[in-house]
Amino acid sequence: MGPNPELNLKFNLSWTVPVDAGFTYLVRLHFCEIAYPVTEINMRVFDIFINNQTAEKNFDVLVQNNRMGLGVPVYKDYIVFFPSSTESQDLWIALHPNTANGPHGGDDAEMNGLEVFKLNSSSGNLAGPNPPMLIRQPGIPTPGSPSNKSSHGSSAGIVGGIVGGAVALVLVLLVVWVVLKKKRARRGKDAWSSEGPSVWLHPFSSHTVSSVKTMLSSKSSLPSKLCRHFSFEEIRAATNDFDEALLLGVGGFGKVYNGSIDNGKTRVAIKRGNPLSQQGVHEFQTEIEMLSKLRHRHLVSLIGYCEENCEMILVYDYMGQGTLREHLYKTQNPPIPWKQRLDICIGAARGLHYLHTGVKHAIIHRDVKTTNILLDDNWVAKVSDFGLSKTGPTALGDTHVSTVVKGSFGYLDPEYFRRQQLTEKSDVYSFGVVLFEVLCARPALNTSLPKEQWSLAEWGLECVKRGTIGSIVDPYLKGKISPECLKKFAETAEKCVVEQGIDRPAMGDVLWNLEFALQLQEGAEDSSGGVFEVGKENDEETLLAFAGKKEQSDPNSWFSKTTDSGVSVTGPSEDSSSGGFTPSGIFSQIMNASGR
Repeated sequence: MGPNPELNLKFNLSWTVPVDAGFTYLVRLHFCEIAYPVTEINMRVFDIFINNQTAEKNFDVLVQNNRMGLGVPVYKDYIVFFPSSTESQDLWIALHPNTANGPHGGDDAEMNGLEVFKLNSSSGNLAGPNPPMLIRQPGIPTPGSPSNKSSHGSSAGIVGGIVGGAVALVLVLLVVWVVLKKKRARRGKDAWSSEGPSVWLHPFSSHTVSSVKTMLSSKSSLPSKLCRHFSFEEIRAATNDFDEALLLGVGGFGKVYNGSIDNGKTRVAIKRGNPLSQQGVHEFQTEIEMLSKLRHRHLVSLIGYCEENCEMILVYDYMGQGTLREHLYKTQNPPIPWKQRLDICIGAARGLHYLHTGVKHAIIHRDVKTTNILLDDNWVAKVSDFGLSKTGPTALGDTHVSTVVKGSFGYLDPEYFRRQQLTEKSDVYSFGVVLFEVLCARPALNTSLPKEQWSLAEWGLECVKRGTIGSIVDPYLKGKISPECLKKFAETAEKCVVEQGIDRPAMGDVLWNLEFALQLQEGAEDSSGGVFEVGKENDEETLLAFAGKKEQSDPNSWFSKTTDSGVSVTGPSEDSSSGGFTPSGIFSQIMNASGR
């Protein structure tokens, strides 16, 4: 409704829709909680009124969607009857905040969509508004007068012509259908499907499997020459008939199974989409179109697909080490060493850099997160899940693509969220969140923490600005990361998540800085035993000496000593006119003109 709670409680959020009297209407209200502050139940509760009658009390979107969280839509249907006492009426819908469950959000209401369906009357009528009563005037013939007989005859002729035309059209369509059916039968079973051509990519595909099977569609436009087409029987054999014991995980698109093809010679990951998901249809097509054209060491490889029997199945190279997130937190896997984390971040950055600059038109991933960075048996990072990807600006001079907002909460670029203008810098923002996630080993969004720490991007940015980044570093990294490397890494993540996209670096610059951070880490390990035992009481002098003998009170000092988690680092800030690092033999910043 608005940002002022007191004002919201004084008014209703209302809609009026003109309707016809004497008919029944289906009123469908759409809701989807997408506002970031509202993440738990009872944070936005309101009442729903229809025609001055209470339709719902204490309505909470997060309760209605079975507590599945933000971004999950839900709708409610209501039947309203309007008596035929008057010619027309108004359908009135209103929402009002409900404060009965406490002050936490009972001061606002919202609705995302409204649909009103007119249902036929008991006589099967779907007529428009009731006509006004005829008033007989002198000299004007009424419909029953003799002068009107010829008009009755012409009306009957018009009606007969319309009916005849409709019958002829139905016959023509029937003939066309029979011809198409015979041609398809003669063609027999082909490489596309034993059940007939796919309808998943048809622009008018239905939400239900039953209606999909009855539709006629042209041959699928999927790129069969660039990737392999699997039959459904091959997929069933590869997954042992979708054995749950082979389940690797479940995502937004569907389930992922461990499988094998070519008589067990090749191990693959098989992603089976939800056939009832209309959004999944678009993601399925986008994934195939994108990945079938892209080949890069740091992008996951698409082997093929299956679209038989109304299925949406994708077959990928098997990634033996799973997702990056599985090795950071909430896992039984051992923690990843710091240098290996740097290598993984560099690999993912190379994949994104290729998407942005290595193809004719830039590709914006739109869903960069730790679950979409996969690791193969050799721990090589590969960017995956291109279902939400979008081709960047194609016309000369265009700076962005205007499109609806899609992505994952916690990683979503706030500028893109506000303006609905997508650029490569939206991927940079998401990758900055990934960098903080790798450094801190905590989720991008955690509402169990104090409110100022919910968003890792905002909290990490604040800690970098205050010089307390050491307090949120993964405790496992205690004593394993050099101050200069930490400074460069955190500085890179900070620049990625700034508010304005124009102030963020390009992915090529992010990649360069991460490689430089790795050089700093390796240089520190090669000199004086490499890494300092960060976190002890007597660390400060050692760290200050290594960093250039800056005093902690120096206003130019970039880090400050902290003891919250036992991880503390102190070091200098980097001057804009020089490299700022005392161990000059480690590396020189090529992008700095004065350092060449």
